[in-house]
Amino acid sequence: MNIVLHEPEIPSNTGNIGRTCVATGSSLHLIEPLGFILSDKLLKRAGMDYWEKLDLSRYVNYEAFRESHTGAKVWLATTKGGQSYTDVHYSPDDFIMFGREGGGIPEDILRENRGDCIRIPMGYGIRSLNLANSVAIVLYEALRQNGFPGLMQPAPFQL
Repeated sequence: MNIVLHEPEIPSNTGNIGRTCVATGSSLHLIEPLGFILSDKLLKRAGMDYWEKLDLSRYVNYEAFRESHTGAKVWLATTKGGQSYTDVHYSPDDFIMFGREGGGIPEDILRENRGDCIRIPMGYGIRSLNLANSVAIVLYEALRQNGFPGLMQPAPFQL
């Protein structure tokens, strides 16, 4: 799977997401501008020693990302999505995009991709979930649908 962060702002969120990507064998794609530098100590602390193992790609903007992945299926996670993240089928090569913490994915990108917008159901009056938590929720559903490819399955419990 591929996780895309569009203009992330908080280094510790990106570090946690990078760690989740390493743990799941997923790739992380960062669309600039970033709200921090990649050598930020909060990013490194949250990513722990996993950051060097991360399959990471960077793009100067959204257009460069799309040009690099022509024809790829990109799901856009947004509170404005019309369908739940559990109602769509993810393929192993899909991309799941999340927006910046302060404003989400830009409206023009959402409008262009209206049919690919997904949301995580939340209680009324709640603006959003933490970005790192949102990535984990959606990513693990996508992995579950695909049989958790390449991940360790639990051993039977033995006494």
